[in-house]
Amino acid sequence: MQKLLRILLLIGLVAPTSCIENDIPYPVEEIEILTYEGVGFRSTIDQLTRTVTLHLDEPTNITAVEVTSVTISENGVPSIPLTGIFNFSSPLEVTLSRYQDYVWTIRAEQPIERYFTVTGQIGSTEIDTESRTATVYVAEGRDLSQMRVTSLKLGPAEVTEMSPSIEELTDFSSVRYVYLQYPALNGATERWQLYVKPTDVKVTITQADAWATIAHLYGAAQEGAQVGFRYRKAGATLWNEAPTATQQGGTFTTRVTGLQPETAYEFVAYADNDLSPIESRTTEAIIPLPGGGFEDWCVVNDIVYPYAEGAAPYWASGNVGASIVNETLTEGVSDIRPGSSGKLSARLASKYANVFGVGKFAAGNLYIGRYVKNDGTNGIVHFGRPFTARPVALRGWFKYTCGDIDRIQRVPAGETITKGEPDTGMIYIALGDWDPAEYGGTEDSPVEIATRYIEETAFDPYGEAVIAYGELAIKKSVEAWTEFTIPLNYVASNRIPTHLVVVCSASRLGDYFTGSTKSVMWVDDFELVYE
Repeated sequence: MQKLLRILLLIGLVAPTSCIENDIPYPVEEIEILTYEGVGFRSTIDQLTRTVTLHLDEPTNITAVEVTSVTISENGVPSIPLTGIFNFSSPLEVTLSRYQDYVWTIRAEQPIERYFTVTGQIGSTEIDTESRTATVYVAEGRDLSQMRVTSLKLGPAEVTEMSPSIEELTDFSSVRYVYLQYPALNGATERWQLYVKPTDVKVTITQADAWATIAHLYGAAQEGAQVGFRYRKAGATLWNEAPTATQQGGTFTTRVTGLQPETAYEFVAYADNDLSPIESRTTEAIIPLPGGGFEDWCVVNDIVYPYAEGAAPYWASGNVGASIVNETLTEGVSDIRPGSSGKLSARLASKYANVFGVGKFAAGNLYIGRYVKNDGTNGIVHFGRPFTARPVALRGWFKYTCGDIDRIQRVPAGETITKGEPDTGMIYIALGDWDPAEYGGTEDSPVEIATRYIEETAFDPYGEAVIAYGELAIKKSVEAWTEFTIPLNYVASNRIPTHLVVVCSASRLGDYFTGSTKSVMWVDDFELVYE
């Protein structure tokens, strides 16, 4: 009986102790991959989806990718080694653990340049990577048994071997097969089908993109023909000769300038004595840049805003965030550029503010979009405003005082920044079709930048949604007002943007809280150029 009582007493002592231990919650601490570096690729890291994407160079062997350096959150433990040689022909999963487990996916993308051309080709080649077919067209009546291949590349450079050779590919009276061998993949092969098909098309306009004052024209005709374009206003009798076309194989293109906005035009292509069907297009409207003179400012609750009181905001700055430490980074000043019809310009000053022992560097900045909210001592902003025109450049005026970097908190992956080196001022413009559901913003301002997670949310000028981009990096002091023009480089002439982004910063790494407290930028009279 006494033994039974002792056992019950022990159970009574142990049970509450076990219960207490189980009820103590572990802290929730997200373990993340912060950097991922290696040979023959660049990486992008998406913390929200816990995905690392490797953008492989074409010659990189996807089955033997060398990863040289990976950093993860402090005290995190990976389920497998993170550096070494990896096969990324399929995604790789790794679990990062501390108090909880977080599964990350590492995947690879490898863009490959592919081409197939023959003599006398009409138009461009159609390549279908899923069905592994490549098709070219030639004029009716051509002897398909005597075709000559002028170029052929269907696999990654320096990684694949092809058979038969180009010299052996002559008879295209029926489909020809080409085999690509991957020695690094234990001799794995791909079979491609090559087609040469006759067409009765002599010349055609394959694409005509009319902007406000410019038209981009693309045509197809038999290789070697005398080709070009003509254009006229709708209803006119006489045709104008377009600038000389650039010809490549069976395709040709040109750029017509000096058109009138919101006007209907007709375009025709020719090859020798043959004409294409007429294509009609109406040019776009010229949309000016709102608030580009930086004349309108207001003060609300001791915070300076770059727009008139009661007006709909278009531009924004980091002044709301800086107000935490009673600072103003960006404001209107009476120092205007020579010849300006306005009375004010914008002054952007980088500063380090410290209140009650809490301090942080902040760049003087001005951007199209809105400041969303403070996130502790960090900020969340949304870039962009609705915009559907296609200008060719941003023009304006600036001055700049370039300080030496004296504050470093973070830097982008792959960059090395040291104190004492010159700061860099930055002005950039971008047009894109960003989806707010993907980029975190709203329909009005679609691109979210969160400085707490700047490595993942920093603006990417090479992102898939970017249609055109241009920048001006200022790496030394410019004491006098200086005019600038930033050309926009378009990735395609037929994509119409949904939003416009313009950003000015006295310290280009301000989002990383890195720069110089002596850097100051002045900007004035920005305008969009359409011709």
